[in-house]
Amino acid sequence: MISEWQGKWALVTGASAGIGKALARELARGGANLVLTARRRDRLQALAQELGAEHKIHTEIVVADLAQAVAPQDIFQFTESKGLTIELLVNNAGFGQYGEFPTVETERLLEMVQVNCSAVVHLTRLYLPGMVAKRNGGVLIVASTAAFQAVPYISTYAATKAFDLFLAEGLAEEMKPHGVRVCALCPGTTASEFHELAGHPAHSKGREQSAETVARNGLKALAAGKSYVISGLGNYLGAHGERLVPRRLVTRIAAKMFRPGGRQTR
Repeated sequence: MISEWQGKWALVTGASAGIGKALARELARGGANLVLTARRRDRLQALAQELGAEHKIHTEIVVADLAQAVAPQDIFQFTESKGLTIELLVNNAGFGQYGEFPTVETERLLEMVQVNCSAVVHLTRLYLPGMVAKRNGGVLIVASTAAFQAVPYISTYAATKAFDLFLAEGLAEEMKPHGVRVCALCPGTTASEFHELAGHPAHSKGREQSAETVARNGLKALAAGKSYVISGLGNYLGAHGERLVPRRLVTRIAAKMFRPGGRQTR
């Protein structure tokens, strides 16, 4: 897996932190050239310089905010203007927001749908035709274990990740005849700044995996031609074990775990 994309260009969104940064590091270690995009220029520049020097790869950065509808087209035009053939698209950028639905700002909810869903569709639609034409390429979409159930108090986030999972699984079958692989990476709780930015209460977090472990599992699954992967055995058993229980009961249990107030209710 480590040399699967050696010498090829990979585009990673949300590359400035967390799983995106770990994915960029893992790809660089395997010799992939990188286009890194996120909102924070200083972080992108530092990472691009570090990976370029350490692994002797080519790097480019694009500062973009995927909450803006024009951002995917801007990113695509940048790679086109540079003459870069993107053979791996990593749709990693995304965010969540904790809280009762009526208390979360409307703009925040709509931006979440834009970043987690619309931008994923737009970027994938822009880059897939080139991969199909070459009969080679890959798309990794970072979803979540939240994609397998409704999760009260992060209801919109869970719904966006269900969208990502279903999109990836459908495209994986569509693209198989064209030699293009598509895979959804479904992490559970991951050691990153994601939960703090989303405002998750400490009691709602499970056992954390490292971002590096999640990144390796995702790239390994994509290289193997899987349509999705759940990172971690415990997460896998939890996600699929829920199918044996009535959906309403699963949602009720999740509500008790995530309910505001600082403690789990039973």
